[in-house]
Amino acid sequence: MPYVDAFVPAFGLLALGALLKRSLLPDDAVWAGIEKLIFWVLLPALLVAAIGSVSLGELPVLGMMTAIWAALAIGTLAALGIAWGFGQPHRAMTSVLMGGIRFNNLIGFAVAGALFGLPGIALGAVATGLIVPFVQFVTNTAFAAGGDRRFAPIAVLRLAFLNPLMLACVVGFLVAWAGGLPPGVKPLMEALGRGAVALGLLAVGAALSIGAMADRVALQLATTVLKLILMPALTLVFCLWLALDPLSTAMAVLFMALPTAATSYVMARAMGGDAALMAAITSTQHFFAVLSLPLWLLLVKRLTGLG
Repeated sequence: MPYVDAFVPAFGLLALGALLKRSLLPDDAVWAGIEKLIFWVLLPALLVAAIGSVSLGELPVLGMMTAIWAALAIGTLAALGIAWGFGQPHRAMTSVLMGGIRFNNLIGFAVAGALFGLPGIALGAVATGLIVPFVQFVTNTAFAAGGDRRFAPIAVLRLAFLNPLMLACVVGFLVAWAGGLPPGVKPLMEALGRGAVALGLLAVGAALSIGAMADRVALQLATTVLKLILMPALTLVFCLWLALDPLSTAMAVLFMALPTAATSYVMARAMGGDAALMAAITSTQHFFAVLSLPLWLLLVKRLTGLG
């Protein structure tokens, strides 16, 4: 039962994180510290180790980039259309946008590693390296263009490219181009990376809230359909059209089918977005992803013959 072994631990850690937040570790400061450790140290280490271990010449990076960026471009327009159709102000629009295109790559790495081992993790890291710059630029632009802020392209680019995940992706590709991490450093980065997944999923679970799901339900559902159904469907169509190999297709679809990042709530709160709506969208998407993610991988397996 490989799918059970892959998905039960991932979503079980989310549930455990929610339980720990409400019982053993209720202090918000504890989880804030854990989130900072993951964001600045553990997850960047995972990305550097995974991307740095691949042979770039053997990967369909250009094909994956085309499929992922094309789907993200359409998803961005669709998110703006949803916000406009529901008559939402700029603050809420930014939350719909983040709900439509940001992703929780920790779930992706947990599932990819359990089902496909190191090749899956490596391709998942490549997918992350392609998604992050697009999403960072679009979301930072959306925040910068609203309200009373003066739009400053240089500031937007600086925010996007100084993101630790973006920097880790760049370093990872440079390491891969140079032939990999040196002895000693590689096992260190891999050890840090292994800590990112379990600890990260616990932190995501702690941030979820069932009560938040009652806010603007129709808007939440529309954003969830965009993120969990339309985005992976577009990615799958583009991957099949480009004739990508089965594993690359599976990883591109998996990482584009992930629910939005739990840090979207932190970003919304810090940058003047609609934090309440963001919390609702995040919780709803993680709830439905329990069903949607296995179905997407089963569909990819059926269409591509993935072993």
